[in-house]
Amino acid sequence: MIKQLFHGSKDIIAEPVFGAGKPYNDYGRGFYCTESLELAKEWAVGPDRGGFANAYELDCNGLDILDLNDGSFCLLNWLALLLQHREFDAAGPLAFEAKGYVLENFSVDVSSCDAIIGYRADDSYFSFAQDFISGAISYQQLGRAMHLGKLGQQFVLKSRLAFERICFTGYEEASREEWYERKMSRDRAARREYLDVERNRRQKGDLFITQIIDEGMGAGDERLR
Repeated sequence: MIKQLFHGSKDIIAEPVFGAGKPYNDYGRGFYCTESLELAKEWAVGPDRGGFANAYELDCNGLDILDLNDGSFCLLNWLALLLQHREFDAAGPLAFEAKGYVLENFSVDVSSCDAIIGYRADDSYFSFAQDFISGAISYQQLGRAMHLGKLGQQFVLKSRLAFERICFTGYEEASREEWYERKMSRDRAARREYLDVERNRRQKGDLFITQIIDEGMGAGDERLR
């Protein structure tokens, strides 16, 4: 299977480099892409510059691709990966305990994976996750919040083999004037809906991190599906 991918950047990147990238990105070092040209253009621009949506074809045949949204995993598996790499200020004893519990019980071994598909934890999504860890919102509220604003998923190349399989096919320019405003509008929409509706939408039977810890829930618990 050939998959079309896009990478937003201030640069044209004809040859992605294995081992490059920041270790504190969502899933560690890797080449972060999206299947959406539009999202790539939004990710490419900054407040004072334009960028490029680099286009690629990836030969997925034989690759071990971990899809965190395929039903085999729960949202806390994604959160555990995030907590392994992103800087997280565990303010207060509950957040500190919750972080340790999620890491101990929901971590996923990705060492043999060639690529990972999962939510993209930009500032909005990361703040939603922090509220859950701190006990401010329920597991169900977090799940709904992850879809606000359609902030997108990412496809991350992790292994040397995956980098050998990707082929640059061109690029499109992304102007700051058009795409930075779209980027910020999407983020504002997600935050506004979260603060106006979702954060105050607790329902009977919702699971909070305290109950998940107290009852010793693990990744196989049906209540977390």
